[in-house]
Amino acid sequence: MPKKILLFLLLLSGVLLHSQVKVSGKLIYSDTKKPIENAEIFLKGTDSFTSSDKNGYFTLQSEKTVDSLEITVNDYTKNFSIHPGENADVLIEFSTQETIQKKDKNGKTIKEVVINGFPRKKLPKKENPAYRILQELWKRRRTNGLTNFKNYEYKEYEKIEFDLNNIDSTFISKKIFQKLNISTQDIDTLDISGKTYIPVYLNESITNIVGQNKPSKREKSFLRGNKAYGVTNNEVVANTVKNLYKDVNIYDNVLNFFNKGFTSPVSTIGFSVYEYLLTDTVDVDGVDCYHIRYRPIRKSELTFKGDLYITKDTYAVKQATLQSTSGINVNFVKDIYMELNYDMINDSIFIPLRNYIVLDMSLLSKKEGTKGMFAKRTLTYNDYKFDQPREDIEKLLDEKYEPVSSGAYNKDDDFWAQNRPERLGEDDIKANQLINKISKTRLFRNIVDGVQILSSGYVNIKKTIDIGNLYQTVGFNNIEGFRLRLGARTYFGPDDMWRIEGYSAYGFKDHQFKYGGEFRWLVNKYNRLTFGIGTKRDITQLGVTLTENEGIMSRSFASSSIISRGDNDYLSSVNKTNVFISINPWKNVQFRLDGTYQYIKSGDLSKFDIGYYDKSGNKREDLYDSHLTLSVEARPGAKYSHYGLDRYQHTSLAPTFILKYTKGLKGLINSDFSYDKLQFLYSQPILWGPIGKTNVTVEFGKSFNRLPISLLNVVPGNQSYGIIPNTFSQLDYYDFVTDTYSALHIEHHFNGRLFSYVPLLKKLQLREVVFFRGALGDISDGSKAINASNIIYRAPKNDIYYEYGFGIENIGLGNFRFFRIDFNWRGNYFDMPDTNNFGIKVGLQFTF
Repeated sequence: MPKKILLFLLLLSGVLLHSQVKVSGKLIYSDTKKPIENAEIFLKGTDSFTSSDKNGYFTLQSEKTVDSLEITVNDYTKNFSIHPGENADVLIEFSTQETIQKKDKNGKTIKEVVINGFPRKKLPKKENPAYRILQELWKRRRTNGLTNFKNYEYKEYEKIEFDLNNIDSTFISKKIFQKLNISTQDIDTLDISGKTYIPVYLNESITNIVGQNKPSKREKSFLRGNKAYGVTNNEVVANTVKNLYKDVNIYDNVLNFFNKGFTSPVSTIGFSVYEYLLTDTVDVDGVDCYHIRYRPIRKSELTFKGDLYITKDTYAVKQATLQSTSGINVNFVKDIYMELNYDMINDSIFIPLRNYIVLDMSLLSKKEGTKGMFAKRTLTYNDYKFDQPREDIEKLLDEKYEPVSSGAYNKDDDFWAQNRPERLGEDDIKANQLINKISKTRLFRNIVDGVQILSSGYVNIKKTIDIGNLYQTVGFNNIEGFRLRLGARTYFGPDDMWRIEGYSAYGFKDHQFKYGGEFRWLVNKYNRLTFGIGTKRDITQLGVTLTENEGIMSRSFASSSIISRGDNDYLSSVNKTNVFISINPWKNVQFRLDGTYQYIKSGDLSKFDIGYYDKSGNKREDLYDSHLTLSVEARPGAKYSHYGLDRYQHTSLAPTFILKYTKGLKGLINSDFSYDKLQFLYSQPILWGPIGKTNVTVEFGKSFNRLPISLLNVVPGNQSYGIIPNTFSQLDYYDFVTDTYSALHIEHHFNGRLFSYVPLLKKLQLREVVFFRGALGDISDGSKAINASNIIYRAPKNDIYYEYGFGIENIGLGNFRFFRIDFNWRGNYFDMPDTNNFGIKVGLQFTF
């Protein structure tokens, strides 16, 4: 019976969906290709009507069955047929001629209407004339751009503006806007969508970029000027800006927005995702181009609709528009609109000229009319130079440059007037004045400070001290019971060269104070030579990660969860002192040397015995350890903000490589063990376009000497009910203890692609995740022989231990979809004591 009800609901939802009529498209003059503004558009027999906007766009829909659309342009009316369902991206052309008959305001008479739309039945790609053109483009895709020259230089001008949108006079009359000193005269209108808006943030930057392709590929950016209007020195705003936008190369098969893979309209798999329509040959900036319209076959996927202008002779993209489809499954984002323009250097080489991107975003809901925000970005490229003398380019590439001390953030008005590629328009000047006016109000500053606190977890006091992290204040574990923590750090600004940070914590069960403190100093900004020293005494859950961080201020996992699966008595008390020095000899490559001394004992000896036998056969219940660790970390392609001690890393698809060698120094400060340990980690997110994103992490390691449990490599279990990356959800702590290990974690996010085929699930905007985890390892006879703990050493030696499962993410309401639930199954090793064969984990994750 339930299956029949479900089938009935699915059929009913399908009928209701297709009984509607929805029409969207654009009106243009066929000869000039200019948009037709203020045309009156009616669905005949209904009350549904609208007007085309400044760019000729319109959208209409009705619950009634309608078969005709009526369009009136300057007293000339034309009807044309539409079919039930959705008539999307219809291009309607009105041809004109010069006559003395009934004329419009431009002196032209409308003669006829040409409907230039996609055919009802999708053409096989080999019968589609656009296929031949795109084939030629695919052959030449790698011959376009800056890679054709030995070296290059150019200037990049970036302008970013944030606006509050859907603002009207009624909304403006509210008290909050009076306090922000905003009136109806400050409202403006966006040409693309016709939505009203008020600017609240503006940032300009000018960067010189130098690159070399031969003999080796290198590139360097020199930030010459940066100016923020409204919100200055605010990390939340700055970091949000950097993460919203990614560099777009139209020739890539997958375009990265919010670390989600959108299929490019010129992708080699484009014909499996898009419909293409060759409409005409047009002149674009003096270049003959094929005009190809495209739209997605399935609107539930991460795709675009728009226009391509491809040069006739060289088959390169001259111009492109990309607009996301309605209802895209991206949180907070209602619409993405992008214009890409390229300049022609010669018959075969094109370079970026101008990119314009508008993100229409909303906080609470994506319903039409909801108050939200425009995030607009304009990139202009000019002053190109190619194949300059090699010695001049290499001199620039080797130049030491740091924007803060070079005055990039303190340029005067003369600099901006001379270096902007074009003068600021009236709208820009008006926006600057309004933003400066708003930013001086107390309410605006309070709002910005509040957002900063919620995002960072720190409360800043007089630009000197940060109190926090507030999100680490409360914790619980079996040893300490209820735990309170208070921390603070120096903070004068995002580019501080030194920082002191510390915390104190108290457990109400063990009645013990814990503490930690660290001092770090960025000695040299150019090669990021950094020195640090710190110490702590705290209760810690060892063995929760394979490739551990040597830092002092990393959060103790023991206090991370309030509720856990089963009792966790396997906690250690650690007194640790660390000294380190690090340097970046090359971009995104860090060498770090740590010297660590630690004293480890059980958190509660009656529950957790870490004992081992020393050379004399005596049992020891604690240990002293001194070791040196040399690590190399590489993140090719990663991007960072700020130039001080703590840089902010942008979210990206850059891989991470970590290689570590640890040397135990027996006898140094009473150290008990001499040992050698080698470890490697590789991690990377990979976009696959329509089928989603995969996160991959691979780890290997080996300890070459016999060691007690506190120094061995533990396959990390997870006894909390929370989702913790790179752990095994069905393992308890210390289930597997190894001195040689390998681990694999694969997690694939479909971004709602599978659920989109089920109408009810599609409406809920849920997304599906599948994952696999595996570990293989061994434990030496020597380590087994000295074991005197209450842990029985086991290692997944003969068979790979594995787990698998699926998850549902993007759970929530409106745009607030932060919850994820995972269903985990254990794959083998069922004969171990107290095995957990199935488990459910819940997590919070912020994602677009």
